[in-house]
Amino acid sequence: MAIDQSFLDELTARSDIVDVVSRYVSLKKSGSNYFGLCPFHNEKSPSFSVSQDKQIFHCFGCGVGGGVLSFIMRAEGLEFHDAVSFLAKQNGMTVPESNYDPKAGKRRERLFELMRDTARFYYSELWKPENAKVQQYFARRGLTKKTMNRFGLGFAPDSFFATMDAMHEKGYTKEELLACGLVAKSEKGNLYDKFRNRVMFPIFDLRGNVIAFGGRVMDDSKPKYLNSPETAIFHKSRNLFAIEQARKTKNNYFILAEGYMDVIALHQAGFDSAVASLGTSLTEEQARLLARYTQNIIISYDADNAGQAASQRAIDILKKAGLNVRVLKIPNAKDPDEFIKEKGSDAFRRLIEKSADDIAYKLDIIAAKFDLEEDQDRISFLKESAYMLSFIDSDIEREIYTSRAAAMANISIDSMMVEVKKAIQKREHNLQKQQKREVRAAAQKAQPKDKSLKYDNIISARAEEGILSIIFGDNSLVSYLNGKISPDNFTSPILRAFFIYALELYENGKNITIPAFEGHFKPDALSLLATITSRPIPSMRKKALDDYIYKINECSLKSDDTTTQSDPLLAKAKMKKEKIFGGNRL
Repeated sequence: MAIDQSFLDELTARSDIVDVVSRYVSLKKSGSNYFGLCPFHNEKSPSFSVSQDKQIFHCFGCGVGGGVLSFIMRAEGLEFHDAVSFLAKQNGMTVPESNYDPKAGKRRERLFELMRDTARFYYSELWKPENAKVQQYFARRGLTKKTMNRFGLGFAPDSFFATMDAMHEKGYTKEELLACGLVAKSEKGNLYDKFRNRVMFPIFDLRGNVIAFGGRVMDDSKPKYLNSPETAIFHKSRNLFAIEQARKTKNNYFILAEGYMDVIALHQAGFDSAVASLGTSLTEEQARLLARYTQNIIISYDADNAGQAASQRAIDILKKAGLNVRVLKIPNAKDPDEFIKEKGSDAFRRLIEKSADDIAYKLDIIAAKFDLEEDQDRISFLKESAYMLSFIDSDIEREIYTSRAAAMANISIDSMMVEVKKAIQKREHNLQKQQKREVRAAAQKAQPKDKSLKYDNIISARAEEGILSIIFGDNSLVSYLNGKISPDNFTSPILRAFFIYALELYENGKNITIPAFEGHFKPDALSLLATITSRPIPSMRKKALDDYIYKINECSLKSDDTTTQSDPLLAKAKMKKEKIFGGNRL
């Protein structure tokens, strides 16, 4: 069942979109709108706009947009009903139970409860007397009981059914266990515990809900780590291990480590801003999540080849998110956990203070590939370094690192500058070629971002967008359209649907706003609507409406021309239409 519209109206009225978005994005007012860096894609210049008057958000970069509920759905990864519940809770409101679909409304909370009870089960198993060896495993890794409790560490028994049986006793179903990835199904269709004889690391979301687990063997068996699969409540690309604790840090930096044990050891040593990605390379979504809480990242990956490659990828992703990046060099290729055990917290803090910025790190990585005593290797080093340096925007910063590269290869700064300028010119040439391709694709750019909403007639659709933009800006002009145009004249199905619903709202005496559309259209459709309604409204609105109507009818008649040339019956119908409409004008 749909949630009562009057409740949604009250909820959105209480939830000022600027206040809500400000919890996720740093906004600055410019004119009548607020602007910031988009939380849904990487950008360096703010193109994310929030209108307090219209109560909408819109990104001119990636095209997403909508009202306050659409923002919560995207920012928190929630379905519509869950976003309503989330926002209602923040406003001290209770969603009418009778309006929830029982299969959709409560399923998510039920899964959270199951994961919480499973984490408690693993925790209780760890501290059973018969599992003293498991406790000793953590103790040998240098973890105190306080740290183990703080992270909720546990143990999955060496059994195919222990977890399943324990959760069945609490009333959870097989379907719920499968939905959370706690059990797996054999080829014969039998269910069995996914995690067995492993130390367990619960993974929490920002609100403290257990959403997944990482399990590690205590010997050399494979796989070493086993992680929860993607579920309705867990998306590994959107979450970070220990983020719920790290976000409370007083440090002005976050440490990005590789694994669970590294993060836990860092927290225990006093570095409480450590996090790790979840069994995968760092993603753009994770970088944007970090950008909510800090501007400074210190990468502390292993110093082996795999760690260096991961650092290079992470640097590029973090820089795109507008973050300052430094890279920690741990002597003798040790990981943070091992180094702290041997040298202590103070020594690790000194490493942080000496950590190299991302450009210096990249130069060192390139230099390590070549023998700079050999002429041919020096040439290769200089060309590769010049290409990397050509991406630096700041002239001063580029000159400093160009000087460093020249010194590393023992050549003059002038010679190195020439090589960097060549690399810049080559990149600019390639950029110009790309821009020409973009100009040729201008018509395609007029299409909605979502290909499923593609316009068959771009010219008519742009006029249809214009009509929607105006009536959203001035609801009273809906009456001006009476008898001049109908939904049947709209060539785009999605724009026609917007127009129909706008008319319905108007006829029922309700305001035509983006929040009123939420829950009735999918997020991608609402993004398109936000794009349309974020455009400036012309001052001569009735004249603009007449022009848009004229253009729509003109496109319709041209479309008729292409089909009536070979069909005399259709040609007669076209003549009759022109007589009714008085030429090309509705």
